[in-house]
Amino acid sequence: MWGKKTKTYMSGKPAAIRYGTGSIAGFFSEDSVTLGDLVVKDQEFIEATKEPGLTFMVAKFDGILGLGFQEISVGNATPVWYNMVKQGLISDPVFSFWFNRHADEGEGGEIVFGGMDSSHYKGDHTFVPVTRKGYWQFNMGDVLVDGKSTGFCAGGCAAIADSGTSLLAGPTAIITEINEKIGAAGVVSQECKTVVSQYGQQILDLLLAETQPAKICSQVGLCTFDGTHGVSAGIRSVVDDEAGKSNGGLKSDPMCNACEMAVVWMQNQLAQNKTQELILNYINQLCERLPSPMGESAVDCGSLASMPDIAFTIGGKKFKLKPEQYILKVGEGQAAQCISGFTAMDIPPPRGPLWILGDVFMGVYHTVFDYGKLRVGFAESA
Repeated sequence: MWGKKTKTYMSGKPAAIRYGTGSIAGFFSEDSVTLGDLVVKDQEFIEATKEPGLTFMVAKFDGILGLGFQEISVGNATPVWYNMVKQGLISDPVFSFWFNRHADEGEGGEIVFGGMDSSHYKGDHTFVPVTRKGYWQFNMGDVLVDGKSTGFCAGGCAAIADSGTSLLAGPTAIITEINEKIGAAGVVSQECKTVVSQYGQQILDLLLAETQPAKICSQVGLCTFDGTHGVSAGIRSVVDDEAGKSNGGLKSDPMCNACEMAVVWMQNQLAQNKTQELILNYINQLCERLPSPMGESAVDCGSLASMPDIAFTIGGKKFKLKPEQYILKVGEGQAAQCISGFTAMDIPPPRGPLWILGDVFMGVYHTVFDYGKLRVGFAESA
């Protein structure tokens, strides 16, 4: 894709990017870039000279083509997509993704710059406006398990559509509820069990007394209230810190985290009119379904038929994922292993909680990124 050293080539200032699974360092260069039969002139890009991290060692790709907004580009470089539009190389400022879930067919999928291929989707797309330029972020509604509300996003959640994320990521509290419903094994959290046994009744009583949920964990003494939600005393998140400075390696307090999750779970159960005893038992079960520290969870391949559908509300419409769509099967026959396509990731307020609808979702739903109208659209893949 990149040209050989030509008379258009220039190189210069140093650059570095940190990803979720590794990082790169190198320097900025500029050259013409060929995409299909289009030639994008004067395109800045990073030539990587260091790629620490296992992902890059085993990766089957040669580079990363960022399609986010310039607001998050390193060194404020103009992304290739912006230049394609600016240089008049495409008629319609839209790009779209189709992932082929039948891997044996040879063609892994298709990205169309300048429109969409109608043979790869059914019906109309449901569009939602971009709420924050950086990633392609939009508002998502309630998450449903087997048609029942989890309540977690009933008031709205922020989500991004991201082809660079393989799984579907969401807040630990809700991913744990999904894990429990699909029978995914997790790690037993003693902090979680301690919170349930020592503070469970107190938390329930406060919820029943209609205490503001965000203040409960600070009232029982497990968190400090920061004005919007409970935080572990004196700790600020890296994501909150707009300057992006490290928070000195401080980790949030597991007891405070467990309490915040218990409040979410109890609110959901109380909304379903469950008895106090049933609620405390259920919360204790959830303590055994927390995703492993890497956020992934294994499931029994034989129980796919009994697993529920999981649905996400976008633009007022429910987008369903069936078990065979959200469970990843690795290997064949007796050696096959099944992994939950849901992974836990907590991004605190004000940016979070944030859901990442990665390839597990985009494989089922053809995705359109409309740069001209600043909106994202989803339709059933074909």
